[in-house]
Amino acid sequence: MKIINLIKSVTVAATLVISSFSFAADIDVNANANDLAIHGYDAVSYFTDSKASKGNHKYTATYKSAIYQFSNEENRELFQDNPEKFAPQFGGFCAMGVALNKKLDADPTAWKIVDDKLYLNLNKAVQKKWLSDVPTHLDTANRVWSGIQGVSIAQLDAE
Repeated sequence: MKIINLIKSVTVAATLVISSFSFAADIDVNANANDLAIHGYDAVSYFTDSKASKGNHKYTATYKSAIYQFSNEENRELFQDNPEKFAPQFGGFCAMGVALNKKLDADPTAWKIVDDKLYLNLNKAVQKKWLSDVPTHLDTANRVWSGIQGVSIAQLDAE
């Protein structure tokens, strides 16, 4: 009986390890090694407060294999009710980078809401370029994203 329980425990542990690897390996969302999206910033605050606000580990939700943090319970509930409305476009990768066929990290303070969608950029300098012609860059990024969405950063860099 002890051997059977041990085998069951090992099987459960192995399953958890494997599932955590697959969770972290989602290549369609820009998340850190701990699966944290937007560097822990509150995705809802961009819309409700018109600013980038740090989230709190007490208020989290999971969406597309990433963990989002929120500054309060109300924002978490808003996100859970409609994550597609609040989650950043292009999986949280830099919107200008996507237009250039790249998956680049994003600075949560370099953001813009366009047509009720959140876009992030690598930094303020890249954001300035993005803002110089948002319609054209957005059109290009939307077209490019469908081709790179399921491609890893390493694969894109190797091209």
